[in-house]
Amino acid sequence: MQALTLFIFNFFKMVLENNRYLLSGGVDPLELVEQYGCPLYVYDSAVIERQYKRITDAFKVKNLKINYACKALSNINILKFFKELGAGLDTVSVQEVELGIHAGFAPQEIIYTPNCVSLEEIQEAVDFGVKINIDNISILEQFGQAHIDVPVCIRINPHIMAGGNHKTSVGHIDSKFGISIHQMPLVHRIIEATGIKVEGVHMHTGSDILDPDVFLFGAEILLKIAREFPNLEYIDFGSGFKVPYKEGDIETNIEELGEKISERFNEFCREYGQDITLMFEPGKFLVSESGSFLVQVNVVKQTTSTVFAGIDSGLNHLIRPMFYNAYHRITNVSKPEGKARFYTVVGYICETDTFGINRRIAEIHEGDILCIHNAGAYCFSMASNYNSRFRPAEVLIYQGKPYLIRKRETMEDLLRNQVETSIFEKEAVK
Repeated sequence: MQALTLFIFNFFKMVLENNRYLLSGGVDPLELVEQYGCPLYVYDSAVIERQYKRITDAFKVKNLKINYACKALSNINILKFFKELGAGLDTVSVQEVELGIHAGFAPQEIIYTPNCVSLEEIQEAVDFGVKINIDNISILEQFGQAHIDVPVCIRINPHIMAGGNHKTSVGHIDSKFGISIHQMPLVHRIIEATGIKVEGVHMHTGSDILDPDVFLFGAEILLKIAREFPNLEYIDFGSGFKVPYKEGDIETNIEELGEKISERFNEFCREYGQDITLMFEPGKFLVSESGSFLVQVNVVKQTTSTVFAGIDSGLNHLIRPMFYNAYHRITNVSKPEGKARFYTVVGYICETDTFGINRRIAEIHEGDILCIHNAGAYCFSMASNYNSRFRPAEVLIYQGKPYLIRKRETMEDLLRNQVETSIFEKEAVK
């Protein structure tokens, strides 16, 4: 299975053909740069569809719903593509709810799972008619006291330390996310006092989970709590499935996990006496490998100890390596056949923005185009205008053809919402 996955990855993601890297459908990344400029985000819909099919095929249950966690990549065209595939939408803000509705999702296909927001924002989401997921006692109590007559989902904190980085581990005892499993008696008292209807239970322990058994352990906790609620419509197991970032990298065996979870969930449904829906909310798993970030080398700088390749981007466009210590494979798509040398790839921001240290890359010259891989998830969506730099364009490859889905920003975009007052203008000399 590992060999098959690697083969599919190489076939769809980027293939070496006649010493040139080509994206799926034979699209040449260098031609994309020539047409749309650099830096440039490129997403491959074939990879997204492959990943979506992998996860839907992995779970053998009567009712399955995959809700794309759109915080990973929220371009409206990506949302529309997931709608076409049959996915629902997982949102964490009322703005993402509005984007989902704009993309054509029916309100009941959207679940809203905010954190530390006001009751007013939750009321906005209620008004849109989406599913509401509540993750703290205070808001649950306020929700009930406001007599908002809609069912809710309860997000629990299972007190499990999981995930590839402490910043993305969200199910442990010190996390701000979810209602502690030890607070369930209080949850039930609030429900009894206010008449809140609970239609689902939910957990999310973190991203880049390496050990499937940790996920299964969390699932057992969630199923145990689910038994406390009659007439549930769905159980949301969250996500956190790991994808490979380099050749030979560990990834979540979604097929094995699917087999084990399906067996246990089907057993639970029999015991519960009802076929309820099994839900997941993957983001990175679905879009990470689809993304290529194309950048140009501005300068090759030799120091006494290091050879730097300085590119026309930085942490303003892709912050994950600096924020999460995330690894992203980097290749030279201009001269992939060149002799490999060691480079530290850095950005143009007035900070230490390092994409990779001592990476073995085909010999780099100024003007070469590099590809930063796995740039589909939490890359553009976390981009900023730091140093007053423009955010890049985005391109979607759909059925082998490239489509511009976001224009490159201009100075007009930077100034658009700024209000230039007259308070600093000197009065005219009378």
